[in-house]
Amino acid sequence: MSNKLHIVSLGCTKNLVDTEVMLGKLQNFELTDESESADVIIVNTCGFIDAAKEESLSTVLSLHEARKEDSLLVMAGCLSERYQEELMEQIPEVDIFTGVGDYEKIDELLAEKKSRFSDEVYLIDGAERVVTGSTYHAYIKLSEGCNQTCSFCAIPSFKGKLHSRDLDSIAKEVESLVAKGFWDFSFVSQDSSSYLRDQNVKDGLSLLIQRIELIEGVKSARILYLYPSTTTISLLKNIAKSEIFHNYFDMPIQHINDDMLRLMKRGFGKQKTLELLNFMRSLPNSFVRTSFIVGHPHETQEMFDEMCEFAASFGFDRMNIFSYSDEETTTAFEMEDKIDDETKAQRAQILGDIAAKATQDSLKAEVGKACELVIDGESDEHEYLLSARKLLWAPEIDGEIYVNDRTSDKELCFGVPYKATITDIVGDILTATVDNATT
Repeated sequence: MSNKLHIVSLGCTKNLVDTEVMLGKLQNFELTDESESADVIIVNTCGFIDAAKEESLSTVLSLHEARKEDSLLVMAGCLSERYQEELMEQIPEVDIFTGVGDYEKIDELLAEKKSRFSDEVYLIDGAERVVTGSTYHAYIKLSEGCNQTCSFCAIPSFKGKLHSRDLDSIAKEVESLVAKGFWDFSFVSQDSSSYLRDQNVKDGLSLLIQRIELIEGVKSARILYLYPSTTTISLLKNIAKSEIFHNYFDMPIQHINDDMLRLMKRGFGKQKTLELLNFMRSLPNSFVRTSFIVGHPHETQEMFDEMCEFAASFGFDRMNIFSYSDEETTTAFEMEDKIDDETKAQRAQILGDIAAKATQDSLKAEVGKACELVIDGESDEHEYLLSARKLLWAPEIDGEIYVNDRTSDKELCFGVPYKATITDIVGDILTATVDNATT
């Protein structure tokens, strides 16, 4: 088999980890950005909501149109898993279909030129990854699947119940990556605050924090995707006590109205949500990110107005806004009183404007403050501006900082943490002066 590989990873960071596992198994291939010259093309798809499904299908078909003769086109991941029979019948352009269980066997699938769908979701256990996009930061997957029954979410229908990795497996992966020079880690899963609950361990994240703190070379870490009903004040206190884990809290609450939270089957109410959010906000140097869904069936104007008022007043650092997507296999799919697309779009725009203002307010509050940042490379804006992010922030999603000055004559290095001062804001980009490197 010829050995040029073009690979596309769509969707979430958990998908990215799985893509990196495939890259680890295919290191005998030469990576190419030009799909037209590739001998093997792999698309790791997302099947979460309509927009993601459309992007996945469009990507697969456009790559097929441009690919060379005798190349192999592989469709992997969530969309393939969720609609495997329909896709295999309706998209003959794809040569190999595989789902969410065979990432580490991708080399076998290519050799056999056969489609395969395993019964179990894939969890990393000793697999070598080729980490992409950074020389110092890596995502670490804690688990797959989910025990929650949110009315709008189809993920458990094709990824199953919660399946956590063992602590030893995670620690060994982190140790391996530290040995390769990585020192900043983001721990991810569908429901991170439920980690190890499938193994009858109630506070698995606190055990994870303790274990990771023992690994020499880990300088920075954060946990993404907390779930309110499984997040406790005790856990938040343990994060706050850590010298490695940041007070970074990404907890998608989806709504704030009590009746809507019940309809969404979120398993908690407004009072508990506020208790957790207020405690997060009270912690020093905390960063609070959330997500909201607009247009869920039965969402009244009054419910929406309550959500907008709360989103505008709480002081979130970042917000993601999603329009409800009607997904088969979910309980909301069977509900009556659906919200029309025009109303959903209007509500998404209104709440999106509130989210944009919240981001601006959060960024403006940084001006004049000292911080720790890491430089990723040259900026796209100008050759004399360096692109950086605040070390507290998650990569790519929380913003960019332009380093435009330094107080020392020493050359600045990429992938190194520095002490800096935020000097200004231009649009939605902060500017900073670097003072010196941290140890």
